[in-house]
Amino acid sequence: MSADPEPTVLPLDHLALRGDPDADALVLRDRVLSYKELNRRIGALAAWLCAQVPDPGARIATWLPKTEIACLMPLAAVRAGLVHVPVNPLLKRAQVAHIIGDCGAAMLVSNKARLATLEAGDAAQAIVVEEGEARNAVDAATEILPPSGETADRLAAILYTSGSTGRPKGVMLSNANLWLGAASVAGYLGVGPHDRTLAVLPFAFDYGQNQLLSTWYAGGAVVPLDYLMPRDVVKAVAKHAITTLAAVPPLWVQLVEQDWPQDAAGSLRRLTNSGGALTPDLVRALRTLFPAADLYPMYGLTEAFRSTYLDPSLVDTHPTSIGKAIPFAEIMVVADSGKEAAPGEEGELVHAGPLVAQGYWQDAERTAERFRPAPPWSRHGGLAVWSGDRVRRDGDGLLYFVGRRDAMIKTSGNRVSPQEVEDAAVATGLVAEAVAIGVADPALGQAIHLVARASGDPAKAEAGLVPALTRMLPNFMVPRMVHWRQAMPIGPNGKIDRVALAAQLREQVNA
Repeated sequence: MSADPEPTVLPLDHLALRGDPDADALVLRDRVLSYKELNRRIGALAAWLCAQVPDPGARIATWLPKTEIACLMPLAAVRAGLVHVPVNPLLKRAQVAHIIGDCGAAMLVSNKARLATLEAGDAAQAIVVEEGEARNAVDAATEILPPSGETADRLAAILYTSGSTGRPKGVMLSNANLWLGAASVAGYLGVGPHDRTLAVLPFAFDYGQNQLLSTWYAGGAVVPLDYLMPRDVVKAVAKHAITTLAAVPPLWVQLVEQDWPQDAAGSLRRLTNSGGALTPDLVRALRTLFPAADLYPMYGLTEAFRSTYLDPSLVDTHPTSIGKAIPFAEIMVVADSGKEAAPGEEGELVHAGPLVAQGYWQDAERTAERFRPAPPWSRHGGLAVWSGDRVRRDGDGLLYFVGRRDAMIKTSGNRVSPQEVEDAAVATGLVAEAVAIGVADPALGQAIHLVARASGDPAKAEAGLVPALTRMLPNFMVPRMVHWRQAMPIGPNGKIDRVALAAQLREQVNA
């Protein structure tokens, strides 16, 4: 565990008080909010939320692109004594309905186009509000809630993440989890009041939301961006003199292929990566294109926010390492024997300390599987997150990712549950059996391949499956390729032999 002392934990909405009142805090398309204006508009939104949803602890879901309301809500919900549930704007009706129902959202804030895709009963228990109504209320507000006095362990947010099986599960994050996450990242990145962060990642991800929180902790400015093409990112970096850019490997691959103006490339001071490993070739490309920028490879999981980062000075000599523990995290490697793994020995990464989340929302069984007592030698003790990820530590203490114990597919920076894809395929009525497998892909990290057996006319199934899945699933979950089988291989336990099927498929793809 880091020896750094933990800062005083304040309610999350106090981040709006961290910067110079007259300094830029949030750069929107139509206006720039200073820290003074940011704090006022958070207070106005919080007052409106209290009037609409007076029950403390109620969940407020947002299904939005990176608008002002999406940026304000993580802090405004806390100020109102409520819990924010950001929904990935890429998700479609079925996934959104599950999240709204699972968290028992009292309110859903979205835009007209997204709300039009919902069906009767999808948000039956929630007050459904178009985003414009919330913004109009903030613009016209006469009541402003002052900074809150919420406790450190009070639930502040629920972030939904896919599991290796089943539907997405909600990770419960406290004020302390989010505050210390912001302090940790701002600290080891060296972010300061003069920095400007281009927020390109979805706020529904812990990595994406931290773009806001860590920058505001440091008193800097955030420029939210919903981009259509990689070129949009280049233009935004140049226009706003961006100093900090966070991305996932597939986006970095696209960005290094762009023609970067010298002033844009030169303005960047730090690049951060998570959501998948950087290849040595990509590391070299980034270091060549952005020579003035420090590169921070990182590893994390939503259940504990962030676990490790690699010091930029070690990137060139150790390009495949995930580094060491971030401040406020204790990272252990547990061998299969249950003892602490020796240098070079493979084991499970276990994360303890104050960044560990409070568990999964209303899911005691899965909470007990992932959140278990820390190993006996832990300096921090208490509950730890047993990641299921296999790592090894070298003689210098640097960690290296080995593989995942579960079947999670990581594609385009997104964690995808194979079962979600499989369930959707069967739900089309065109497929009797389906297995989703991640296959290594240089652009995506992993590409989703689906092995399927038709339930009826094979020609009809082959023609209709991908269009049907495209209507049902977000784009990143739609299989890149479907492989049709007349029969699935069966293992000794009577179930589909996924290991054999994956081996066959990868051999076929790589042939």
